[in-house]
Amino acid sequence: MAQSLRFGIVHDFRCPPGSDVTMPQVYAETFEQVVLAEQLGMELCWFTEHHFMADGYLPNFVPVAGAAAALTSSIRFSTDICLMPFRDPVRLAEDLAVLDNISDGRMELGIGMGYAAHEFAGFGLPLSRRVSLTEEAIEIVRLAWSGEPFSYEGKRYRYRDLRVTPDPVQPGGPPLWVAATSKAGALRAARFDTNLLPQGPKAAVLDPWKEALAADGRDPSDKRVGIIRGVYVTDGSDRADDPVWEAVAAAEKYRRDVYVGIIKASADHKQTARERAARTGPRQPDPLNPLVWTVGDADHCVAELTAMIRDHDVTDLVTWGGPPGLPPSVMNASLERMASDVIPRVRANLSR
Repeated sequence: MAQSLRFGIVHDFRCPPGSDVTMPQVYAETFEQVVLAEQLGMELCWFTEHHFMADGYLPNFVPVAGAAAALTSSIRFSTDICLMPFRDPVRLAEDLAVLDNISDGRMELGIGMGYAAHEFAGFGLPLSRRVSLTEEAIEIVRLAWSGEPFSYEGKRYRYRDLRVTPDPVQPGGPPLWVAATSKAGALRAARFDTNLLPQGPKAAVLDPWKEALAADGRDPSDKRVGIIRGVYVTDGSDRADDPVWEAVAAAEKYRRDVYVGIIKASADHKQTARERAARTGPRQPDPLNPLVWTVGDADHCVAELTAMIRDHDVTDLVTWGGPPGLPPSVMNASLERMASDVIPRVRANLSR
């Protein structure tokens, strides 16, 4: 692999109504887990974003990234994803520049354009503007991190002679990622020359991105490919006998049901449904779906993760660190087994 393989955790800070765990406990234990992940040798911590959710879903990664960066020294922070239509791009560029200084150059930014109808309604934005808002924002944050004054005249944003400060620690600013659930998203990532967060079938998102880069004379292996893949490492017994996994599985059903509800209410779902109806043959599971889990003993997890990473050219993999409604610490024992018994063997397999 041209790029180093990196592992880590991802958090969305959720506390469903009726949970025994409190929101302050979720935040406190999450920060403790970030420190633990760094101590275990993990390289990544990602945050997700949604708005107006009954379970308190994280609406803004900036304060938590700052708090986590202040507690750590090596782990890198990013988003999967930051919803760009809801962000003023100059303010976001300022926020990321500050975070890059707090962390001494450990920030990255994963970008998406959103799909949840209730969020666009809540912010008073037409869903039809999401593409232009996202693409112009990508252009603007890069100009803002150039170290020079810039002007911009777009469909949605206009700026004149702005000099954004402070400068990020990383030259050119934090590395950018673009999320793709379709070919259009994959081509957007290629056009803006970013890393990729594929969240759809390989043929629809990963292959078009690689082909577009190669057609333009760029080497796809120079970029990074990142996914969310829940991993729960059992202690060797059958997972059906693991009481912790039983609780985690119930929490993950809640996560899945909430996402399904949001997706079904979106315009994207109607298009996806039409595309699926046009396909022939049995429907295949999507290994890049962020709700998919790898569960089993170390041998099983090593084999499954090795195959998935190799087949999809994954360079960055994060596992859910806090199942909704449970204290994040319930995942710590699995994270420790993942760090000691799984990750080193996966690295060894992929280095051959």
